[in-house]
Amino acid sequence: MPGAVNLVNHTDLSQYLIAPDPGAARLTRAVRGIDHNGAPMDISVVEERPLTIFLNGREIVTAMTIGDYPEYLALGFLRNQGMLSTADTITGIDYDEELETVVVRTEVVTDFEAKLAKKTRTSGCAVGTVFGDMMEGLEGLQLPEGKVRTSWLYALAHQINTTPSLYLEAGAIHGTVLCQQDKPLVYMEDVGRHNAVDKIAGWMLLEGAEAADKILYTTGRLTSEMVIKTAMMGIPVLASRSGFTAWGVDIAREVGLTLIGRMRGKRFVCLSGDGRLDWDADPDNVAEEPGKSRRKGAGK
Repeated sequence: MPGAVNLVNHTDLSQYLIAPDPGAARLTRAVRGIDHNGAPMDISVVEERPLTIFLNGREIVTAMTIGDYPEYLALGFLRNQGMLSTADTITGIDYDEELETVVVRTEVVTDFEAKLAKKTRTSGCAVGTVFGDMMEGLEGLQLPEGKVRTSWLYALAHQINTTPSLYLEAGAIHGTVLCQQDKPLVYMEDVGRHNAVDKIAGWMLLEGAEAADKILYTTGRLTSEMVIKTAMMGIPVLASRSGFTAWGVDIAREVGLTLIGRMRGKRFVCLSGDGRLDWDADPDNVAEEPGKSRRKGAGK
């Protein structure tokens, strides 16, 4: 019989391996404006700067990003685009803050440098940049089995949504969180949801993190590219407080990914992979989600 869900009323950052740092230098700056009454006000706005990623001697892409964890972003982008695999030996990752570049070097030059021309990647709120066939690499993919307790989903949503973040500080940001059972582990933010998930992928690649027992939580839409990246990372569950696209649902069903969206309070919708769900929590015992709490003057 589904039971109660114990939600911690305070934010526990101790279980995060990487947590957001809304006060970090260079991520936001104060901007003077006027409000609806014509009164002067200062708000925090998120910085956005270019980061050019090189693979060995080839310029791959220029991504617009907030500028934190550039090495993870570069590695994750290359991994999620199929340009790096776990079999590749990485010999160096060089970040130049002044030139705003990251150079990833491998022991053997890969086959992907020659097929790319220079491209500029958007913030990810439109289509982002996708090289080649989006479905390449998904053929024959089998995601690991396992169960996902609904009590884990409720606990994760509560903790993530109450964690101090750039989203609460300044808005105009997306978050992606790597989770294990009911514990959030690595929380990345960026102006584009694709950048945030790429940072997670880069961290996992460098740390050799296991994917089979993980859940990926995102604040952004569950689009085809988000589904593909999650599947390519080997993570069997993707969840969001936002909604779905039809193609994202189609691909999730094709690869056997559990896709959960519209997670608000006691409510959620699962449109793919519901066989993994273990209904161990009674929704009637889950509190409705309160409105988000922004600092006074924070932007949207």
